[in-house]
Amino acid sequence: MRGTMKKFFLASFTFLAALVVTLGLSARPAEAAAPAEQFVADSVQKAMGILNNAALSKEQRKAQFQDFLLTLTNIQSIGRYTLGQYRRSATPEDLTAFDAAFKEYALSVYQSYFAKYSGQTLKVTGSTQLGADDIMVKTVTVDPKKATAKPYEVNFRVQTVGGRQVVSDFSVEGVWIRELERNDFTSYLGQKNGDVKALIVMLKQKAAQQR
Repeated sequence: MRGTMKKFFLASFTFLAALVVTLGLSARPAEAAAPAEQFVADSVQKAMGILNNAALSKEQRKAQFQDFLLTLTNIQSIGRYTLGQYRRSATPEDLTAFDAAFKEYALSVYQSYFAKYSGQTLKVTGSTQLGADDIMVKTVTVDPKKATAKPYEVNFRVQTVGGRQVVSDFSVEGVWIRELERNDFTSYLGQKNGDVKALIVMLKQKAAQQR
């Protein structure tokens, strides 16, 4: 599991480099014609407003950024998906505990690394309709300080849930994070006889390491 988790962390860090950075983050709303593209561009602008607000303390920025991520994504839905077939056999109590552990794990990973990236921009390049309320927004990262830097292709899956748009998944260079996590977690659970409690312990340990 260590190798695939390493890939997940790398992809997560790249996602944050594309979406939010401490300095100089920008989006290009004029290029976002479709509502989903505009949603992604607006989300980047909102993140920039939080992270570049000099009036906020470091802890305040972290807290507001966490709130922002919770509105941007449906973390519970993503977490439940990663359980795969083991979701059906989990008790309601285990699912509730897993939701809390997965949320803590995901937010700790993002918050631990967002400050390491600066000066990058995200450019919306288009979108593809996957379903009635399911759109893949295509973007690439651009580093204005390094003209020769290789751009990363970062795609966001935007869905409408409860009347609002949320990011349900994202990919970096073709690797979809939700699927990667599902493969990792179900493999781990397979080794633990489907014990969701063991996965919860592992996620809490990972979150603590990031903090």
